[in-house]
Amino acid sequence: MSRSFKKGPYINEKLLSKIRELNQKRKKTIIKTWSRSSTIFPIMVGHTIAVHNGKRHIPVYITENMVGHKLGEFSPTRIFKGAHTERSTSVKQ
Repeated sequence: MSRSFKKGPYINEKLLSKIRELNQKRKKTIIKTWSRSSTIFPIMVGHTIAVHNGKRHIPVYITENMVGHKLGEFSPTRIFKGAHTERSTSVKQ
């Protein structure tokens, strides 16, 4: 057994308490978080969490397929504009 399995999944305590509070009230409001390293748990399914990508918060709707992944996986931090072609990188004459 590797060390990461012994440690268990990580979730920000503040985020977890907000999710539990919304589940008790049966509300579905957007929750802002900067914790990209938090693991998605089954109690989060159906909620919309705005995950910070370094510039702004990106809303992520949590589904059953996302359970076990990290929040940061669904909020890209970089924009890929495509690979440079030989024609675009050559010096204009």
